[in-house]
Amino acid sequence: MLDRRSFLLSGATAGVALGLAPRLAFARAATDQRFVFIIQRGAADGLGTLAPVGDPGFAGARGMLADDFAAAPRIDGMFALHPALKTVGALYGQRQALFAHAIASPYRDRSHFDGQNVLETGTALAYQAKDGWLNRLLSQLPPGQARAIAVAVTVPMALRGANDVASYAPSALPDADQDLIQRVAMLYQGDAQLNALWRDAVGTRKLAGEVGGDMGGAGGAGGRNGGAATGALAAKLLAAPDGARIAMIETTGWDTHAQQRGRLTAQLGGLDAMIGALKDGLGPLWANTMVLVATEFGRTVALNGTGGTDHGTAACAMLLGGAVKGGRVLADWPGLAPAALYEGRDLKPTTQLDAFIAGALAAHFGLDPARLMPALFPGANGARPITGLV
Repeated sequence: MLDRRSFLLSGATAGVALGLAPRLAFARAATDQRFVFIIQRGAADGLGTLAPVGDPGFAGARGMLADDFAAAPRIDGMFALHPALKTVGALYGQRQALFAHAIASPYRDRSHFDGQNVLETGTALAYQAKDGWLNRLLSQLPPGQARAIAVAVTVPMALRGANDVASYAPSALPDADQDLIQRVAMLYQGDAQLNALWRDAVGTRKLAGEVGGDMGGAGGAGGRNGGAATGALAAKLLAAPDGARIAMIETTGWDTHAQQRGRLTAQLGGLDAMIGALKDGLGPLWANTMVLVATEFGRTVALNGTGGTDHGTAACAMLLGGAVKGGRVLADWPGLAPAALYEGRDLKPTTQLDAFIAGALAAHFGLDPARLMPALFPGANGARPITGLV
């Protein structure tokens, strides 16, 4: 049955009673490489995710937020991982997790909408492009790899563009019985294009099966249970021989202006569960999978008056998966002394997120990094892709 499920396609405006947009099409060639982009909407606190406990200014600047790392073991001489990231920490120990700190897109203001647009379009300024870097990536891949799906209610900006992609998410629509499904199939039977697309839509629904649960809300998509459900769903969609090879997962709730300590712990716990379920669901395919976790910008170094942090600049990004050359932190660390902060309040960006992403994707998919960088990130201003990530 089609309970709690909907399919949407970029640019599609017409649907049917089931919530199935009749434009779902996937290429048929198989490939072993998988890529997942998990976006943290709301500006995740990189200093609260991977804390520079070895920086002499850390404890004083972070106040009570530093308490979460009082007993946390360091993963290297400078950094300690938040205790809620147990699965991610284990992956780091297995050299399947890599962190890039003091990293940022070209955006230097503090609007969520503008910052997310720059992050997703790959431009230097907001609203310069109408397509996203992840959709443009599909044009660089052979047909067998150029199949993408968003685990989201609508197709996010990063996946919008000339290449068709699908979106799959829970729906509030009532259950649809098999009779209704058959009636819709009969409507499309005489149209070769719509009939094939309808079969693909129903086939994707079957791939998802009954994986569900509370997938709404937080950065872990509804806490640990919701995060695990989302990760399991994404794994099913990616693991099928004729399924997607690229997925984007939206997470929200990272805007921790107040009471950050407990909220961030819950967010990171959900993210950790999502990654664990994704790894478990992919099984042996994890060896050829790369997961990127990134946010639009970071948060202020100092706390505000409500136990939270405000919009900042540099943040922390993650690369995870069996295809990642992990067990390390990439950071040209600027320091947390007052004179070292960006505009006197934020972690200073020293690494370009665009170069990080382009370098990772080029290595993962066997593409020329010098050609891929301007194709995906026209706003990178000649920056060179970072190598050695995979």
